[in-house]
Amino acid sequence: MNAAEPVNGPGPVRGVGPANGAGSVDEGGTVIRVLLADDQSLVRAGFRALLDAQPDIEVAAEAADGEEAVRAVRELRPDVVLMDIRMPLLDGLAATRRVTDDETLSQVKVIMLTTFELDEYVFEAIRSGASGFLVKDTEPEELLRAVRAVVAGDALLSPGVTRRLIAEFAARSKEPAAADALSRLTEREREVMALVGIGLSNEEIARRLVVSPLTAKTHVSRTMVKLGARDRAQLVVLAYESGLVRPGWLG
Repeated sequence: MNAAEPVNGPGPVRGVGPANGAGSVDEGGTVIRVLLADDQSLVRAGFRALLDAQPDIEVAAEAADGEEAVRAVRELRPDVVLMDIRMPLLDGLAATRRVTDDETLSQVKVIMLTTFELDEYVFEAIRSGASGFLVKDTEPEELLRAVRAVVAGDALLSPGVTRRLIAEFAARSKEPAAADALSRLTEREREVMALVGIGLSNEEIARRLVVSPLTAKTHVSRTMVKLGARDRAQLVVLAYESGLVRPGWLG
């Protein structure tokens, strides 16, 4: 299949938007539309087979480089982009910045794909607005969970891997602005932010603080708004950059 080729056949990226008849399922919120961006056709084929087999997920299009990925995102407005980091013409990091910098694409969630667990570009991608990352050999169930999680508004923070990466790179350069931003938070919000920073889910935070999951979610949401964090992943970055969480806490 050609890069950025729509599901329905070759040619310009089109065929799955509302004008082409697929909008009805999107309006009902029943199908998650995914764009695959990877320069390896075999990787794209494997992901497509897995995703298209799910009743609530469909692959909207594919792209083999960053330029095509950005163009496809703008034309198709997918819910999720699975974005490889290393691609020709425009790498995944630059492509992610173009997507996340475009306010009209704020609903599009980007999940970075990498071959290596610790990759400095992944950290930069999260700072730029990506919702998280996956290694390419991740288990199928984890990939599906990730796609559904980011659409639901959760950040994809792979246990251990993302936290080690964030700890390593955030610890190298503390951001004074991030530390100053903590003054906007209440004591409870700082506590919640620290727990998010070490990778706890809303349910785990609720158990730790002996509150309801809804209350925990509300605290997380308010903290994100006060700090201007795009999503939970950026909140984790800020937790480290501000010094609120330290690498030694990871265990």
